[in-house]
Amino acid sequence: MTVIAEDRGAVRVLTLNRPEKLNALDTALTHALSDAFAAADADREVRAVVLTGAGRGFCAGADLGEFSSLTPGHADAVLERAALTAKLQVQARQLRVPVVAAVRGAAVGGGAGLAIGADMVVAGTDLKFGYPELKHSIVPALVMTGLVHHLGRKLAFELVSTGRLLTAAEAFEHGLVNRVVEPDEVLPAALEIAEHWAKVEPRAIAAAKDLFYRVADLPTDAAMRAGQDVNALMRGFRG
Repeated sequence: MTVIAEDRGAVRVLTLNRPEKLNALDTALTHALSDAFAAADADREVRAVVLTGAGRGFCAGADLGEFSSLTPGHADAVLERAALTAKLQVQARQLRVPVVAAVRGAAVGGGAGLAIGADMVVAGTDLKFGYPELKHSIVPALVMTGLVHHLGRKLAFELVSTGRLLTAAEAFEHGLVNRVVEPDEVLPAALEIAEHWAKVEPRAIAAAKDLFYRVADLPTDAAMRAGQDVNALMRGFRG
């Protein structure tokens, strides 16, 4: 199984399971994780999700072994894979349930995008975070939007153009992760956050998450109107 799903009460733990490849995202794993996100969102018994990786790293990004077949001569395959990757990079924020990424070791390229695409991130002190694609003559095209939304432009461009990897302390300093703990404490710390979420009225946390991301992309007046709508809606949550 390329993704292992385990329920711990109302928390679903999704584990990327290609440890021999540092959980690199081939097409099968990308499909499996997207399906696992959708299944968690559809299950009303699930109130929070933890995303983590098996082995010594979170995710090494795209599996370069597939790139030999993703060429201009196979345009349909290229477009299908790009659409799948783009969907996955934003899928966590679109779920009704909150997602916390439990990240240790490598989180690079698409793996970095997955990590910061979660609602919160717990990182190990062994974190290596960055976008080294240009070193392989690849443009980090499908992860750039998330990076630019999370970082100031100067640092974001530095990471993209030089491939420099951030340490856990640097990622925390720049607001990319919420907590830094020892590597063996990453999953327990993420579970603690998810278990807290699981105790909250599910309609309330779903509405809060949805509104949070909507107002981030709206002008102030429109954002306030959206807030007023949710303010009226939430009156029924306490019944």
